[in-house]
Amino acid sequence: MFSIPPLRSAPNIAPSCNVAPTDPLPVVRYDAKDHQRSLDVMRCELVPFWAKDIKVGLANINAKAEGIEKKPAFREAFRRRRCPVPGRWEKNWRSPAGERIRSFAIVTTELNELCARLHNRMPVVLKPEARPEWLGEEPADEARLKSMLALSPSDDMVCRPVNARVGNVKNNDPSLIEPLPAAG
Repeated sequence: MFSIPPLRSAPNIAPSCNVAPTDPLPVVRYDAKDHQRSLDVMRCELVPFWAKDIKVGLANINAKAEGIEKKPAFREAFRRRRCPVPGRWEKNWRSPAGERIRSFAIVTTELNELCARLHNRMPVVLKPEARPEWLGEEPADEARLKSMLALSPSDDMVCRPVNARVGNVKNNDPSLIEPLPAAG
């Protein structure tokens, strides 16, 4: 799906059906030195390089597409360190003790009509053909990158109810994402 070369080692991470901020999650990155994509694990919340405390990341779980290039917490990562995982991008942070934390934020946009009944924002859904530019494999200026953050049409999505237990991060099993029976 993301064209990771088979010889690149993949991280050993347990599957999750109910992720939460600060969870380690798989993301796709581009290694410019090797000219290859890789699957890595990063923390789900963007901790800017200039932050003095990792807790800053809790305010940076989502990044609004509108104005992302201007916000201090997101602009450098938007320009140089994007992940091609739909709606996510990353940044490295070092604690005062020198610990390196790789982290990312979920880029959100306005709602399409399908998602409007569920939430007030939705993740950006990156088109597969945009991945090389988003990753940095191919050049893209800021205007082109911003155009990739456009609203995804409802016709490209499916919405179905899932178990209400999804709302509690302590729950994490496949039953959470199984379709519920139709209301009768």
